[in-house]
Amino acid sequence: MKAIVMTVAGEASVLEHQEITEPNITKDTEVKIKIHAVGINPIDTKVRSLAMFYPDNLPAVLGCDLAGEVIEIGSSVTDFKVGDKVWACHGGLGAEQGNYAEITVLDAAYISAMPQTIDFIDAAAAPLVLITAWGALFERGRLVAGETVLIHAGAGGVGHVAIQLAKAKGARVITTVSTAEKSEWVKSLGTDEVILYTEENVQERVNQLTNGAGVDLTFDTVGGEVFSQSITLTAHFGRIVTLLAVDGVDLSEARIRNLSISFELMLVPMLRQLKQARKQHIKILDQCADYIDNKKLIIKVAKVFPLEEASVAHQLIEAGHTMGKYVLDCNKVK
Repeated sequence: MKAIVMTVAGEASVLEHQEITEPNITKDTEVKIKIHAVGINPIDTKVRSLAMFYPDNLPAVLGCDLAGEVIEIGSSVTDFKVGDKVWACHGGLGAEQGNYAEITVLDAAYISAMPQTIDFIDAAAAPLVLITAWGALFERGRLVAGETVLIHAGAGGVGHVAIQLAKAKGARVITTVSTAEKSEWVKSLGTDEVILYTEENVQERVNQLTNGAGVDLTFDTVGGEVFSQSITLTAHFGRIVTLLAVDGVDLSEARIRNLSISFELMLVPMLRQLKQARKQHIKILDQCADYIDNKKLIIKVAKVFPLEEASVAHQLIEAGHTMGKYVLDCNKVK
C-alpha cells in the first residue's frame, strides 16, 4: 500500500511517498480500515521536525486523525461491521502506525461512528481538534452556561470548533483573530465579540467587554506571550487553560488573582495508554457527531491535498495563520 513515510527528523522534505507493507489484523478485537482521508495537525509537524516519540522507531508513518471505512473485523468485534464509516484519533505517535496511509489496523475500542451528514474529508479534519477543544473547555475549564470565555486564535483548527462548542453550552464567547476576513468568519460561527488583535489593544477591549472584571475562562491555543497576557485578561478566581508549556512565565499576578491554570494535551491517553481516558475521547466524538448531524457544529476544511503532497501541507501549517484544517485525500491523485 502507499503511505507517507518519515525517514529522518527534519524539514517537510523528509516525508516520502512510498510503498509499505499492508497491515493485517492480529487480534480478535481489531478492525481493518480503508483510510479515505487524513487530518493534518500541528503536532504532526512537530513530531516530524524533532522525531518526537520516534527516537528508535524510524522510518515511521505520521498522522493521528482518520476517516475511513471498515473492510475487515476481528472475531470478537460486535460494535462495527464491514462497510461502516468511522473516524478516529489514533496512532502516529510512536509504536503504532499513523494514518498517512491507505490502510490501517487498530483496536475497535478506538474508533467511533462518523457523523451521518458529512463526508470523509470533513470527518478526517475533526477528531483531534474536537477532543482538544472539548477537554479544554469543559473538563479542564469547567465552562458552564452564562459564563464568558475568551478563545485565542478563534479562526484556527481548535479555535473554530471551541467557539461552536462554547456557544452550544450557552456561554458568551469573545475571540481574537488577526484579519478582518477571519473576524467575519468567526462571527458566522456564533462568536459574540471579536477582537482584531493586529489593530486593537486586547487588554482594553476585554476590560470594555467585561466592565473591567475580566473573563471567567481563557482558552490559550497560542502560548508564549499570549499566555502571559491572558493572566490579566482573566477575572479573579477565574481559569486559564493552555495547550502549550508555560516555562519561564511570571505567575505572580496569577497567584494574586487566585487563578486556576490547567493544561490540555489530548495526546496523553495515547502516549500513556490510559484506557479510561480513551473511552472518554470516544464519548466526546459521539457527542460531537450528534452536534454535527443536528447542525450545531461545522468543521472548516481550508484545503485538501492528495496523500503524496503531505509535505506541502506541512509547509503551509508551519507558515501559520490557517483558517480551519488541512486534509489529505487518500483517493485523490496528484
